[in-house]
Amino acid sequence: MTDFIAPPLPPAVSAAFDSFPVRARGPLIELRRLVFRVAKEKGVGPLTETLKWGEPAYLTEATRTGSTIRLGWHRNAPDHVAIYVNCQTNLVDRFKATFFDAVECSGNRALLQRIGEPTQTGILAICIGMALTYHRDKATEGAVAHG
Repeated sequence: MTDFIAPPLPPAVSAAFDSFPVRARGPLIELRRLVFRVAKEKGVGPLTETLKWGEPAYLTEATRTGSTIRLGWHRNAPDHVAIYVNCQTNLVDRFKATFFDAVECSGNRALLQRIGEPTQTGILAICIGMALTYHRDKATEGAVAHG
């Protein structure tokens, strides 16, 4: 994953990353790079990088192909960083159905990565891709069902 270079951090988003505990910053920056790499590979168009609830968020605003992804850390799970998705989607259920016990999730809104353990880049890339193409895939499924 180190060969892909993500765009420069916007100042407000950079400040949000700086507000995370030191041990969470590296893994979160790595997840950010993965989000941008997957967006490019999936052809979802440019990502809007902004803050939602004070956390770095990634939107497919231009193409509307996907659901918003947020990156974060929470004091209730201090040994993890999280990829948050919209709790009104079925994304976390799909992550669990696809990867069973290989992924750790929190409720219906977060995919967790333990800090200090090797990043599950392949699995996380697939999950991020599912989120970034959520609406496009839903539209395709609907067209197939009605076609």
